[in-house]
Amino acid sequence: MLVVNRFRGDDALRADLETAHAALADRPGYLDGTLGRNVDDPGLWVLVTRWQDVGSYRRALSSYEVKLTAVPVLSRAIDEPSGYELVGESELNTAVPRDTDAR
Repeated sequence: MLVVNRFRGDDALRADLETAHAALADRPGYLDGTLGRNVDDPGLWVLVTRWQDVGSYRRALSSYEVKLTAVPVLSRAIDEPSGYELVGESELNTAVPRDTDAR
């Protein structure tokens, strides 16, 4: 599962997005993610995360730490659909789950 959240904001938004991303990255089922800024419109930001499945993402959103640190930031996202199902069998869409035994 791919989650794409876009935001409008200034440089101060970056720290909030990094904090939100760190909280999400610590949850079981998280595969990877990145933060980006639009090259033509520096006020447009994106947080992209990949998850093992939709259930992992939904469980992450309901965890206490994510509710405390990430959900307030995610609620500021541009109002548009953000969850995507990966399609195709290419190697680009094949994810190796992170080791979750250490949690």
